[in-house]
Amino acid sequence: MAWLSLKVLLVGLSFLGCLYPLVDFSFSGETRGQKPNFVIILADDMGWGDLGANWAGTKDTANLDKMAAEGMRFVDFHAAASTCSPSRAALLTGRLGLRNGVTHNFAVTSVGGLPLNETTLAEVLRGAGYVTGMIGCRAAGGGPPAPRSASAGGCCWPGRKVMKPGKWHLGHHGSYHPSFRGFDYYFGVPYSHDMGCTDTPGYNHPPCPACPRGDRPSRNLERDCYSDVALPLYENLNIVEQPVNLSALAQKYAEKATQFIRQASASGRPFLLYVGLAHMHVPLAGTPPSAGPGSLRPYSAGLREMDRLVGRIKDTVDLTGKNNTFLWFTGDNGPWAQKCELAGSVGPFTGLWQARRGGSPSKQTTWEGGHRVPALAYWPGRVPVNVTSAALLSVLDIFPTVLALAGAPLPGGRRFDGLDVSQVLFGRAQTGHRALFHPNSGAAGEDGALQTIRLERYKAFYVTGGARACDGSVGPERRHEQPLIFDLEADLAEAAPLAGGGAEYRAVLPRVAAALAGALDDIARDRVSRADYSQDPSVRPCCDPRRPACRCPAA
Repeated sequence: MAWLSLKVLLVGLSFLGCLYPLVDFSFSGETRGQKPNFVIILADDMGWGDLGANWAGTKDTANLDKMAAEGMRFVDFHAAASTCSPSRAALLTGRLGLRNGVTHNFAVTSVGGLPLNETTLAEVLRGAGYVTGMIGCRAAGGGPPAPRSASAGGCCWPGRKVMKPGKWHLGHHGSYHPSFRGFDYYFGVPYSHDMGCTDTPGYNHPPCPACPRGDRPSRNLERDCYSDVALPLYENLNIVEQPVNLSALAQKYAEKATQFIRQASASGRPFLLYVGLAHMHVPLAGTPPSAGPGSLRPYSAGLREMDRLVGRIKDTVDLTGKNNTFLWFTGDNGPWAQKCELAGSVGPFTGLWQARRGGSPSKQTTWEGGHRVPALAYWPGRVPVNVTSAALLSVLDIFPTVLALAGAPLPGGRRFDGLDVSQVLFGRAQTGHRALFHPNSGAAGEDGALQTIRLERYKAFYVTGGARACDGSVGPERRHEQPLIFDLEADLAEAAPLAGGGAEYRAVLPRVAAALAGALDDIARDRVSRADYSQDPSVRPCCDPRRPACRCPAA
């Protein structure tokens, strides 16, 4: 797809550039040296223009830019939704929310999560002999905390290695916890890190107060600030810290991730490491910016901290399994514009048609700024060096591509929205999806509904609306019986749709309608799931309900 503007492409084309508790890393069988390792890193609320290799105005991503120069950069890569839980559910299942049941975010008090009849990437790889781990924020549902007197490591699954460090946000109660969704090891926060108070609140807009203590009255909560239940940090099933120290979280994630890679590599068994970063979601951690011309604004400082974290993970991969480890970096959705100076850059994807009518055209919307995200692939000897791909790809493609590379079959009895794009990764093909569907994500229309369609160079909107902007405005929802159709080759900013009565519009419209009808018919014939979005205050993660904010005794 050579139609992307030179301003987008030339930036990259000219750029040169401790043993885990109770996890069994022992080697058995015949997998040594045969199957690749996978490291998937998912940034949170990172804008397409936050990556220096994408946008010349960004100077804060030296390690990511180096990865782009040593691997492949994708400039037309899209999140599967423009909000947290649906995007992450799609990554782990290869299915849109209308199929996997996750159409909007889960809450601190959510009883359910990613439906249990959905099969995750970790579950498939674990069955194929992989060790699996997750580090970071979760965003998909979770489980009850074990007492702090329980063994520090949580659970053990002999002969398996899959690690998940970080944000999950797909359910945290009972069987929805990552430890029961295919991950042998989990270390992280079960949802977005603004969904609970901390003693180190960091930067947010508006600012949120710290957690209450015994001698402190209950907080007077500001708009957009969450409850007085402190943000928990899990290791497997145990809450090990509540509230989390946000200023130390990136360091802890880096240590856990690099330790896991070293231990798994030394064992000789293949592994999956899924890192759900807290960056660049608010609150941003860090010290107040110093005065002077060289001081960094909080967002830039946070971007550099994230870049260093990713750099440490890549360096560890290079030292331990460089030629047999595939590293995939991308984002869950675009920047959260209502956070003003604490939000990232959409680059040239400014959604001008919507911006002129009010509201934000980024996160929570189906404008390009909401779902077009940075994406890099790195695998020395397999992925070509310093290549920029304009193939139309999606987070949905991670699931089938990783399984194909691992030699593992897709789960049966269901249909998938992602593609195996390994031929694109290896430089043998230049095209990805012909059509891609962007589900409604909160700004307009029913959550999860498919009313925005990308068809090759064209993009059609049957509903439009703007999310809350920095100035507080919200763009009104507008339904379009005859969809707005934009030509992204000529109009990256989505400023002016094709003339409704013109020949080009009349030629494209029936193709758009047919693609949408075909997708909806396929979903209707599929085995689809329904997520449980019911809420119960008793499922909130709580280290000690007798203490203010559920504070752990040592905190």
